[in-house]
Amino acid sequence: MKKSSFSSSFRKWLCVGLLPVFLFGSVPAFAKEKFKVAWTIYAGWMPWDYAAQSGIIKKWADKYGIDIDVVQVNDYVESINQYTAGGFDGCVMTNMDALTIPAAGGVDSTALIVGDYSNGNDGIVLKGKSSLKDIKGQPVNLVQLSVSHYLLARALETQGMSEKDVKVVNTSDADIVSAYTTKDVTAAVTWNPLLSEILKQPDSHLVFDSSKIPGEIIDLMVVKTDKLKAHPELGKALTGAWYEIMSEMSGSDAKAKEARTAMAKASGTDLAGYDQQLKATNMFYQPANAVLFTTDPHLKLTMQMVAEFSMQHGLLGDNAPSAESIGVETPSGIYGDKNNVKLRFDPSYMQMAADGKL
Repeated sequence: MKKSSFSSSFRKWLCVGLLPVFLFGSVPAFAKEKFKVAWTIYAGWMPWDYAAQSGIIKKWADKYGIDIDVVQVNDYVESINQYTAGGFDGCVMTNMDALTIPAAGGVDSTALIVGDYSNGNDGIVLKGKSSLKDIKGQPVNLVQLSVSHYLLARALETQGMSEKDVKVVNTSDADIVSAYTTKDVTAAVTWNPLLSEILKQPDSHLVFDSSKIPGEIIDLMVVKTDKLKAHPELGKALTGAWYEIMSEMSGSDAKAKEARTAMAKASGTDLAGYDQQLKATNMFYQPANAVLFTTDPHLKLTMQMVAEFSMQHGLLGDNAPSAESIGVETPSGIYGDKNNVKLRFDPSYMQMAADGKL
């Protein structure tokens, strides 16, 4: 009986255990955790495209036993909306957009990588006028409620003006270059490489750029906080890949030029054009420099300014009682409501990269 019972059980095991072999030709491998991160075209984010195309992201994902899908989204705000809605585990975005979209929407997010800050990569262009004060009374095309809007407000302040002195016209980043070529558009605010394309148009003048407010427009890789806590391997793989690319693309040797040429081509320009954009981008090629920037108490002050601007423009939600209604955690302390922290600057993974522990 025992033999018969064993034979029967063994046959069942054969049927259940080997059925996938007969059906699919091989034993299915243990499923890896899968993650999706989104990126959009911008000088400081082109390394993410290179991460996917070069195989560097796969190399680091394999190291930590996970899969990471790096997905390009054509519309910047739409990419953040999709992240906020749950379509992605991570997404590139600026500090202001991280506060006003996912954080304001109740999604707890962590700035995993502080990649750079705009140091001239965002700008205001006037058609036929060469002075910022000439913007008064004009319609201004930009991605409404984005950092372009913030840049415009900060620029107007320098001239004793406010948004009441212009008319903001919401235009997606996917459409702004073509819109600028039309007769009716006389002023625009955008970022590179779109800014460079607009400046190629006849009689176009850059009248203000982000180099006049350095360190305020910060470019990040943001991930869901709960996802990062549950899967620190995601943070390690993304950070490891990023700084391998930073090392590879910086400098002037052939390999660095090859990497930047690939990024240039993907963003619609050439090496010279991309290098010109990088000059207006304060890239943190070394993780230690990103850690220093993130741990500097000034970051907290910057986020306070951004939160106050966002509150004035209704970007923190209809029911937000004050600029402090959303907590922003930085290494030097929390700005805002300590019981409602929804945006965190965590330098620990960048510190691991600086220490060579990834």
